[in-house]
Amino acid sequence: MKTYLPLSAFLLISALPAAAQDSATSPTAGEIVTRMAAHDLAQQSSIHGYAGMRRYVLENQKLHKRAEMLVQVQGDKDGTKHFEVVSEDGWKSAHKHVLHKMLESEAETSRPEMRASARLIPENYDFALVGTELVADGTAYVLEIRPKRNEHYLFEGRIWVDAEDYALVRAEGRPAKRPSFWTKSIHFVQVYKKCGPVWFPLSTQSVTEARLFGTTDVSIEYFDYAPRMPNSSNHSVVSAEAMPTL
Repeated sequence: MKTYLPLSAFLLISALPAAAQDSATSPTAGEIVTRMAAHDLAQQSSIHGYAGMRRYVLENQKLHKRAEMLVQVQGDKDGTKHFEVVSEDGWKSAHKHVLHKMLESEAETSRPEMRASARLIPENYDFALVGTELVADGTAYVLEIRPKRNEHYLFEGRIWVDAEDYALVRAEGRPAKRPSFWTKSIHFVQVYKKCGPVWFPLSTQSVTEARLFGTTDVSIEYFDYAPRMPNSSNHSVVSAEAMPTL
């Protein structure tokens, strides 16, 4: 799975102080990004795609509206995503104009020809190492990132990279470009977790402030994610819970 974030999802609707960094023993920002990219390639080549479930919950405080959607996702070996809505309940307008649009945009940007322009790589971002921080799975490097282009699919903020695996652990920030005049601000936090040898998303929280509709919160819960292992004769999904933790 390539390291990139579906920023179009957040368009439709800081970190804690980092510890001091020992420059004599720690890698540079460029070395961390290079190792992160290498980890992504190794992880993607080690599996034949993946499958999982998501639960979307949208709440608007001003209008007292709520929408919930359950979605099945299938990821191809090349990273392309396919979504199937299993169930939906609540605010119909939010389903049509927000949640379904989020799926469509993420599916589009997951295609190989689109994904390169949104990846966390030097071609798209400037990186600066801030320090290290303890996270749920251990120690992570904290990097400040600034997009090189003012585009919807890029963001400005910080990322946390696992100090052992060089996998993306957390991302937080705001889109590089606001979607419209009516959107005052967007802030998001996305968290990843290691399931066996593979890192998958765990949760996403985004808050959008709009001029007319006030505050809209969108949360995404990721569960039952598991890789398709290449040594399986029928490429069946192996449960992440059943895999040994490395």
